[in-house]
Amino acid sequence: MLSSSERSSDIFLTRTGTDTPLPGFPSLPRRHGDLAPCLRSHAEHLVPDQTFWPLYQAWSKGEPVQLSERLETLFQKVQQDLGVPSSHRFTAFGFAPVGAGLPLLPQGGRVGLPLNFNSTDTQSTDTQSTDTQSTDTQSSGVTDRVLFMNGRALDWSSASGSALARALVLSEHAQKFAVARELVRLEGALPLLSAAVAPVCVGGVWLYATLLKQVFRLQGAHVLWRAAANTVALALGGVSYLLGADAVTHFIDFSCDRRAAAVSPLYAQGGVEFYDKILSRNRTLRDLMGPKGLDTYAANGNLFPSNVLQLKHTPYTARREALYRLVQDPVQ
Repeated sequence: MLSSSERSSDIFLTRTGTDTPLPGFPSLPRRHGDLAPCLRSHAEHLVPDQTFWPLYQAWSKGEPVQLSERLETLFQKVQQDLGVPSSHRFTAFGFAPVGAGLPLLPQGGRVGLPLNFNSTDTQSTDTQSTDTQSTDTQSSGVTDRVLFMNGRALDWSSASGSALARALVLSEHAQKFAVARELVRLEGALPLLSAAVAPVCVGGVWLYATLLKQVFRLQGAHVLWRAAANTVALALGGVSYLLGADAVTHFIDFSCDRRAAAVSPLYAQGGVEFYDKILSRNRTLRDLMGPKGLDTYAANGNLFPSNVLQLKHTPYTARREALYRLVQDPVQ
């Protein structure tokens, strides 16, 4: 899965995009801290038709963009390769696949495929092949779109525009890997694992408070001492949540990568290319977006934490290296 923070970067290009209100959550912008993203993330998986789809659906001239025949074919190929049940799919705004929902719920899962996946880099990703072909000149969903950077339309013919266009065009194997990641995440009900962190940590607050009062014999102590113990327990619970949420996110990211790459060696090679292109794209966006780009992206293309209370996101460089090792040694 692209985590919620990663997806906000893919979809809105800057983290200010997450201030876009969701239906039913008009007063929960990101500036209110971690509560809004947490509630949004849970709502996306419970009722994706009411929360996830309206936010990520691509629109053109006031109408939702229909899924192209090529994207439909790509999705069906990946679905068959994985052997998973069908999910609702739609054309998503952004440059990477997104997904939400749970197959076991009535609304099921929804997977959004980006418009730039209508274009493919026809250069083979098979490391055994020595034939090099040219990149598809029909950059459908890339250079035929108007992309605004700092209030101005991006010139695709410029050096930076050309670099971004190249980073947005992936081979079919890389596209398949990206779609497979979303499908295995939803099919494995991994969003439930993320959702479990908060209630577990709430229970942890009660446990911390109980233990502190028993260890220091505060059950019959003055109310101020008991309040102090509760405050310490609350702080410990908050730290546990931050650490636990980051640890679970890292586990899910690497797990989805491994499961998607395990489909075939070509999927694994596509995964290496996928993260190479993401890093290249982020480095280009860092230059194009000015100060916002410097705050959002590291020099190597990784994402900076969205706030000081979070640890680093799962580094794209680490995910790429893990897949590269898998390509080099499939037995591990």
